[in-house]
This record gives sequence, C-alpha cells and structure tokens, in this order.
Amino acid sequence: MWTNSLLNELLSEVLCFQPIEEIKTEYMIRGTYADYVVQAKGDRHFLVEVKALSLNLSDKHLRQTINYGANEGIEWALLTNGKDIQFYKILFNKPIESKLIFKIDLSDTAKLKENAEWLQHLHREEVVKKSLDLLWNKFMALETYTIAGLLFNNTVINFLKRELKRKFKSKFEEKEIKEALTNVICTSVNWEKVKIIGSRKVKPKDDDKVIVKVSKAMIATTMNPNPVVELTGEDIS
Repeated sequence: MWTNSLLNELLSEVLCFQPIEEIKTEYMIRGTYADYVVQAKGDRHFLVEVKALSLNLSDKHLRQTINYGANEGIEWALLTNGKDIQFYKILFNKPIESKLIFKIDLSDTAKLKENAEWLQHLHREEVVKKSLDLLWNKFMALETYTIAGLLFNNTVINFLKRELKRKFKSKFEEKEIKEALTNVICTSVNWEKVKIIGSRKVKPKDDDKVIVKVSKAMIATTMNPNPVVELTGEDIS
C-alpha cells in the first residue's frame, strides 16, 4: 500500500529510525495489530496507525489508535492517512483520554518549514533525549487554564493596577482589571495596533540543526509532493 511505503520513508529517511530494529511493523496488541511501534534504546516511544490516503481521519480512527496505546502502555500515538498527520498524548486516566499535540498537512508545501519544526520532535536524535517529555511540558504550559492562572495572579493584577494608575492617573479595582483581562482573552486582537511597553526587537536564532535535517529530508523524499519546492525566504542549506 502506497501509504505504508510513504510512512516507511517518513520513519526511516526523515526521522532516522532504523528499519526492523527500531521500526516494528504489525505489532501485536491483545490479539490485534498496530501498524507500527517505534522504539529506540530499549524504549517504545510511540505507535503509528495508518489509514488509506482516500480516507479522512475520523473519531473512530482516533479511538482505535488510542486503544492500541492504552492497552500496551504506550503514551504517544501518531495517526495518519499519508497526507494528514495527527500526534496525540495518551492520558492514562479513568476513562482513558487523549490530547492532540499537533496536526500537519504534508501536502501544504507553503508550511514545509513549520511542518519540519513539528516533526523534529519525533526525530530519533531528539526522541532519545526525551524530546516528547519536553513537548508535553510545553503543551501543558500553554494550555488555557495554565495561562489564565498566571494572568489572573495577584502579582499581575497589582502590576496592571500600578501601571494604569501611573499612565491614566486613575485608580482601578481588581474586578475591573479582571474584566479587562477577560475581554483581552476573549477578543480577537489586531496586534499591529498594540504598542508593547518596554519591548525590544530580538534577533531570531538560527534554525535548529534537527529542523534543518528534517526539512532537507522532506524535500529529498516523497514526503514532498513537489521535488523542486523551495522554502520561500528561508535557507536550509
């Protein structure tokens, strides 16, 4: 099946896992088979469930994938039809839950670099250095209730009260500040109109070496539907 061939190339050529030794196909789990389980240095890092390119990924496919991981104690799962990739964290709660960490469309060549930035977390070089734990920590840090807890912290509220009083010569109650923060959170903001006080431009860092590796591999293989595509404005040499 073409989808499986593409996934073999993704796992081995782009993400650099060793065929057979680290990429286990038709992995038996309680009398049924997961398409792939990816392991390295004795640890099973994530499983992969592959659907036909002609199928849209559905909740039914997700439940099947999460059940495989839950039954085998594997915390991470990748679901794909060869074009769309969805990557999940499995939470061993009662009942079992899952969190979508990222999803990408491999056919969108305009997002090649962005896709590579996500896939670099699955690169063997990064996975063995616990990149998935770092990815989960970042996901949890940016969840709604984590950010809300920080924004509505007394330190932030008091800072805003002081700054607003200094700038507008008026006192503001805590309730007013919280209501204003809620409006900011719930309203779409045109950031071009926002003046950040005390901000300064930061020189962007060079591309991470693993992102560059993944980008080059995606261009060089059938992961890239257009072999002559280039990253507009980006240099991955």
